[in-house]
Amino acid sequence: MLPETGRQQLDREGYLVLEGLMSAGLLGELRGRIEELFEQEGERAGAEFKVEPGSRRLANCVDKGEVFERVILNRAVLECMEAVLGPRYKLSSLNVRSANPHNGVDQPLHADAGAVADEQGYWVCNSVWMLDDFTAHNGAIRMVPGSHAWRKLPQEALPDPAAPHPQEVLLTGRAGTVVVMNAHMWHGGTANVTNAPRCALHAFYTRWDKPQQQYQKRLLRPETQARLNPEARRILALDDPLNDELSSRVTGMSGFLK
Repeated sequence: MLPETGRQQLDREGYLVLEGLMSAGLLGELRGRIEELFEQEGERAGAEFKVEPGSRRLANCVDKGEVFERVILNRAVLECMEAVLGPRYKLSSLNVRSANPHNGVDQPLHADAGAVADEQGYWVCNSVWMLDDFTAHNGAIRMVPGSHAWRKLPQEALPDPAAPHPQEVLLTGRAGTVVVMNAHMWHGGTANVTNAPRCALHAFYTRWDKPQQQYQKRLLRPETQARLNPEARRILALDDPLNDELSSRVTGMSGFLK
């Protein structure tokens, strides 16, 4: 169960660090499968969502291995999602981003999907699965704790969202750590100035009444959908008529994802 101190941290600061949540075995499986996919997909890696200069990406990961199903059903992470989004939520996307060595691009501060909390509250929440150590030099995320509660976007409130913010902190940690982030919190990836890539998996969730960033029912192959257990089908909204209706209206939501 998510302790009360964790709930308070998420509510107050907008993020919670779950150090060592991945076992050594799970971390190794994820690293191995992701490298296989990068090799198999080549220049088209990530094309289901976006291809980004200076980084390697993968998208639609639920369809690409059983190990990813374990990621989206992690109980500790789901309890955090419920704390932020309420009892009804769904996976919006599952992507990988690996910042290339000597990638000198900093992201401006942003809220994922350009989301602002509405009258029902928060509706986007991300989990960052650190597959490599996050350091001050290899593309760690800068974030502004508490900004999720301001109900405004940095591009509307700041003269230069790319500039350092006086309240920002750098999110560093060891491989195997998972960080849950209220995705309304202002944040942005930083440059990787080292000689090695920095890789992370992003399990991004949204509230039940919002469209998925990547419409899972369309992306997942029939054989993948057939093997999913009821809990996975619920998290992916595969049997939800409202999600089908929402997804018929949009093809995706714009915005940065690290």
